[in-house]
Amino acid sequence: MNSDAIVNFERLLGAGRDGALLRFSLGSEYLKTGDSSTAAKHLEQAVALDPGFSAAWKLLGRAFAECGRFEQALAVYERGSSVADANGDKRAAKEMAVFAKRIVKRRGQPA
Repeated sequence: MNSDAIVNFERLLGAGRDGALLRFSLGSEYLKTGDSSTAAKHLEQAVALDPGFSAAWKLLGRAFAECGRFEQALAVYERGSSVADANGDKRAAKEMAVFAKRIVKRRGQPA
């Protein structure tokens, strides 16, 4: 089920107004509807357009985890944590490190 926000964001995208914030917003909205696969596609574009976008890295990791793509989620959280550290966004870096540890623990791997 697509929300009104998704319809509006998709309309903007279709009109050629692509950008990291628009892709982030689409990814966020798709996650809210439970469509983590589509969310991941938009969030991958968000970080490709703006590799320094800490929040997009964090949501991309979540989208991958919700899709069961745990190795990709771990790699994204690692990269995103580094990006967040470089941006001085200590909270986002710490959150991504915690999310990564949860995935590792859930999968029974050594930390």
